[in-house]
Amino acid sequence: MKLIGSYTSPFVRKISVILLEKGLVFEFSNQSPWSEDSHVPQYNPLGKVPAFIDDAQRTWFDSAIIAEAIELRGDAPAMLPNDALQALQVRQLEKLADGISEAALTIVREQLRPGDAQSEEVLVRNRDKIRRGLDMLEAAAAEGIHLNSGTLNLADIATGCMLGYLNFRRVLPNWCVERPTLVKLAETLFKRESFARTVPPVS
Repeated sequence: MKLIGSYTSPFVRKISVILLEKGLVFEFSNQSPWSEDSHVPQYNPLGKVPAFIDDAQRTWFDSAIIAEAIELRGDAPAMLPNDALQALQVRQLEKLADGISEAALTIVREQLRPGDAQSEEVLVRNRDKIRRGLDMLEAAAAEGIHLNSGTLNLADIATGCMLGYLNFRRVLPNWCVERPTLVKLAETLFKRESFARTVPPVS
């Protein structure tokens, strides 16, 4: 198995954490989708990471699809409940966390532009998306059914990787204010070996 992606991507980190939690051996190919000589489009025509090559040499892209492809292997521990509706609710929270990561990435890319070329509208809109999404995740984590239930699942992993990315890129530094359950969840997740091994490099 081979995972193609950047060490700093929260979506790539999500897949790495899943593979590590399941004890699966994989090769990692560090590829930035933004570099001119990137090989990412060879695996994903959209030029986005992660991409994943399974044991049958099938190529998968989009982190939610890759997570499902890995889950279909049946390796323990399971990252989704057996009940289809419960699993769908976990997947919706996973996608919510992914959407927050996408909004954060948009902010990071926008802030790389010269100051006079940055769009305040884009920055404000995406900060609002992040705040609303975090509020919903805080409520779900406090409920403790499909997120923060005590049994690691895809929603937990996606949320942990998203929060790690917010910290890493210093997007919305005050995200933890009035979101104590998410703070505790992050602290718990970051102590796991899978998260410790996938911390983005400083440089």
